[in-house]
Amino acid sequence: MLVERIETNIENLEREEVIRRHIEKVFLESDNLVKRVQRVKTDHGREIGIRLKEARDLVAGDVLFMDEKNMIVIDVVADDLLVISPRNFLEMGTIAHQLGNRHLPAQFENDVMMVQYDYLVEELLSELNIPYQREKRKVKQAFRHIGHSHG
Repeated sequence: MLVERIETNIENLEREEVIRRHIEKVFLESDNLVKRVQRVKTDHGREIGIRLKEARDLVAGDVLFMDEKNMIVIDVVADDLLVISPRNFLEMGTIAHQLGNRHLPAQFENDVMMVQYDYLVEELLSELNIPYQREKRKVKQAFRHIGHSHG
């Protein structure tokens, strides 16, 4: 099977639409969500080629295939993350500046900042006394590096 476009996202479907279909999942590491061309295997052993025509990242919940009885959905493997919980604006600004200097991509969810685990960042958080936890957690999208120059 070759998938060239995303049908929808499971979050955009009515609950009845989802529960009446058999769901197969494709488990991807968050780094692979940025790949428009890849070969994957569902949790039922079905091989699928993905070659997206549009320039977009995959997102957890994306529906690769759907008919009346079945659907194939993207799921994400949990990442090893540092979940940072600054107590105030100064701590948030300090850690955001430090991570920005290191060009580390971050994601935000509710009141926390998440970065992929790095022992140097863990040491920095400890030195700065900024609350954090190391967790295995699923993210919906890839951590994306944003390039720029200091010119």
